Amino acid sequence: MAGKAAPKKNLSAIKRARQAEKKKLHNKAVKTAIKTITKKVEVAVSDKNEEEIQKSFAEATKIITKAASKGIIQRNTASRKISRLARIANTFFRPEVAS
Repeated sequence: MAGKAAPKKNLSAIKRARQAEKKKLHNKAVKTAIKTITKKVEVAVSDKNEEEIQKSFAEATKIITKAASKGIIQRNTASRKISRLARIANTFFRPEVAS
């Protein structure tokens, strides 16, 4: 990745650089939250904790959908992540369907 750009002299460019940095940090935090909650669902499935599976899957779906609507991740990526999580969660509820 490219390093830091040379500081701009234009006031609006300086402000945009500040805003971009804030947005970058926020987006990174949201993406990290998605990864964390995904792992939480996987751990709940491996621990066979039905209540935790349902709770964490609902939370994961909410976080991923919100990130997609805000443009942090693409819509198709969000759908794919939710689909994969649902498949993992369903291995607990319907083991005969798991393949």
